[in-house]
Amino acid sequence: MGIDLSIIWFTIIIFAILMYIVMDGFDLGIGLIFPFIKDPVERDMMVNTVAPVWDGNETWLILGGAALYGAFPLAYAVIADALSIPITLMLFGLIFRGVAFEFRFKATEHHRPFWDKAFIGGSFLATFMQGISVGTILNGIQVTGRVFTGDVMGWLSPFPLFCGVGLVLAYALLGSSWLIMKTQHALHDKMSQLTKPLTIALLIVIAIISIWTPLAHNAISERWFTRPNLYWFLPVPVLVIICGLGILKAVKRRADYAPFLLTLGLIFLGFTGLGISLWPNIIPPSISIWQAASPPQSQGFMLVGGLLIIPVILMYTFWSYYVFRGKISEDEGYH
Repeated sequence: MGIDLSIIWFTIIIFAILMYIVMDGFDLGIGLIFPFIKDPVERDMMVNTVAPVWDGNETWLILGGAALYGAFPLAYAVIADALSIPITLMLFGLIFRGVAFEFRFKATEHHRPFWDKAFIGGSFLATFMQGISVGTILNGIQVTGRVFTGDVMGWLSPFPLFCGVGLVLAYALLGSSWLIMKTQHALHDKMSQLTKPLTIALLIVIAIISIWTPLAHNAISERWFTRPNLYWFLPVPVLVIICGLGILKAVKRRADYAPFLLTLGLIFLGFTGLGISLWPNIIPPSISIWQAASPPQSQGFMLVGGLLIIPVILMYTFWSYYVFRGKISEDEGYH
């Protein structure tokens, strides 16, 4: 029995996307919750918690996109056509957010409010478009032969837009729980207060999406609710509830690390549910990873490079977070 390179590359892409969601999620989440904090000193502290590491977080997005292009070119081509507008807007949001991130520290007091608004707007645009993209893929993309034949504006439908709102809430929760872990005193208390409604809102959104998806797609309904799959997958929603309640209890007892770690668990479970709904299709509802795959020779050649570069990325990511571990204070800055 030979090695299935398509499964290996699918796993690598899923891992890269999950790493991006986790790491750039709380980064973008800080921009999303910026409007709730008015004190300029506290805003600087919020940004300084990610200043040493934020630009490295997007390495995972580049890795995932490059791997999709090389290992599953059909999927890359179809998704690029179907989501050309959301992806372009997402990139504009990421670029504008990055520029604002740097410029707000160097701007005069008169111009800083503009860059703060740009930071908020770029973070929201990038996050919302990522959620819309996920919702559109989950909804299904129309393909005839090997060509996208659906509506280029198909992403402007209720389910993808609702998924966009859901991801905004998820990233905002990642941001607030990250700041609980990294800050102290008044800002820590404000983030604890904000985390409670964000957790409740996200749980409601997850419940709605979990009901909406199987009702709209019979194939997904059969996968989740037929035996023996029902017994295998039942722990996912149960663990989601446990994580959500755990976050609320951790915030109540003023825990530092538990809210963020439980939020990571919540994000992982939501991502797992998405994977269960889609597998083995990379372009729902009908194109599997094997149908979209490049030749084994190409995948094998890429895998050599991937196995070299991925450990390097993991090592410098771990080291950067390790060096800048611990809580931040008002007198610390990285610009």
